[in-house]
Amino acid sequence: MTPTLAAATLSDRLSRVGYAIVPDALDSAAVDALLSAVERLPEQAGRARGGVRHLLRDVPQVRSLAASPAMRGMAEAALGSGALAVRGILFDKTPGANWKVVWHQDLTIAVRERREVPGFGPWTKKEGVVHVQPPAGVLSRMVAVRLHLDDCTERNGPVRVIPGSHRAGRLSADQVDEWRSAGDEVVCTVPRGGILAFHSLLLHASSPALEPAHRRVIHVEYVAAEWARLPGGLEWYERH
Repeated sequence: MTPTLAAATLSDRLSRVGYAIVPDALDSAAVDALLSAVERLPEQAGRARGGVRHLLRDVPQVRSLAASPAMRGMAEAALGSGALAVRGILFDKTPGANWKVVWHQDLTIAVRERREVPGFGPWTKKEGVVHVQPPAGVLSRMVAVRLHLDDCTERNGPVRVIPGSHRAGRLSADQVDEWRSAGDEVVCTVPRGGILAFHSLLLHASSPALEPAHRRVIHVEYVAAEWARLPGGLEWYERH
């Protein structure tokens, strides 16, 4: 399924530790084409802060990427056949947007409109799009697959993860502190063209880059097939 990891090995690793890295997922020409596509995105407020939302909606090349064997194969290793892409974001750490992300789990999804459904909430809006925290049962069946368009080293703000934390469900602030105090974090360095995948409930963080330059990442979130249709008439905003 990938140049370096068999599907069964990848699935086992994602289940046990919650993350996996494939360093040689896309070749240089494919990465160059994606860079060209995202660099044509219009300047917007989010770009200045290091992120652009709604790539699945706005960038055909990213929709194609999300459906590619490299990306979908990672998602399906974690979630099973039929996983759906439901959100796409560009992250770019630069000298002007060099941020820190504290330890957290990814707890929100983007939906088309607000509907009062048991277990869903609180609600927010980001750039005019409705976001909500779904039940843990949904989050436990979601995974982020991140294609790196630049080398991500220990010097430019890589993602750090705490292996196995995804299996503890949604964590309270005290539980997050307990996991952090165990000191089991792993730094996820990824070369250009490589993919990092991790479960949405895996604790992760990142520090500001020590040598800020471009650290462009296409982040695509997938959900398992059984959650393709959300309850109560809720709909994924960027389902593809």
